[in-house]
Amino acid sequence: MVKKIIKDYAVITFAAVVAAAAIYFFMLPSHVAIGSGSALAMVLSNFIPLPVSVISLSLNIIFLILGFILIGPEFGAKTVYTTILVPISLGIFETFFPDFKSLTDDPMLDMVCYLLIVGMAMALLFSHNASSGGLDIVAKIMHKYLKMELGTAISISGLTVALTTVFAYDSKTVVLSILGTYLSGIVVDKFIFGLNIKRRVCILSKEHMQEILDYILHDLHSGASLYDVIGAYDGVTRREILTIVDNNEYRKLMDFVKKTDPTAFVTVYSVNELRYQPKK
Repeated sequence: MVKKIIKDYAVITFAAVVAAAAIYFFMLPSHVAIGSGSALAMVLSNFIPLPVSVISLSLNIIFLILGFILIGPEFGAKTVYTTILVPISLGIFETFFPDFKSLTDDPMLDMVCYLLIVGMAMALLFSHNASSGGLDIVAKIMHKYLKMELGTAISISGLTVALTTVFAYDSKTVVLSILGTYLSGIVVDKFIFGLNIKRRVCILSKEHMQEILDYILHDLHSGASLYDVIGAYDGVTRREILTIVDNNEYRKLMDFVKKTDPTAFVTVYSVNELRYQPKK
């Protein structure tokens, strides 16, 4: 149990620091405010003479307090941890890399790099039951009191932050901020599904069914099901193997099937979510 907690927080810490790095090295130099608490802090830094990290930390603390008051203590320790860690990490980057300029000198490239890096970091956080807090808390408040779908609330709060760039930056930055906010949800979803994706493999083999089944059960240590299928053309009943494997197991299985029975008929489907119904 202790090892799992240590591992979880190690991954969460890594993801939070990576997210902060993406903010500092790509979002801040480009001024593209992709809907988040840090983006709002960046815009406010044009009017408040404080570092972005300080403004971001202040906003996150306010969001947390509002969340506890208006929603209740449903925010896990992991979310509170990342909500504080991201702006602290920003402060460290500000100390060691003062007045940092863009690596690409192109706001569009900065936005793409930011989306990819943050997408990976957010997917890691979500996979360990954590989030970056910030606007997520605002969205939950909107969801509770305005009876709004959570996804819609997140989109509206993010878009509102993106639109605040109109008070501080040029029209190109405003457009990129809106576009980046829209794309960020898509990128995060892709990363989340990529981390959880599995393969549903169905195999038909005339002479090597038992060898393939033994390999799945005893070498891959994976489960399998057997089904009788009837060919529509010849009416012959054949036995089909169905198994669900991860990407690494899938490659091993395909190599084994090709070597054992090159004529085997194989169909493959992507599976993003598995649910097990417990016995009553």
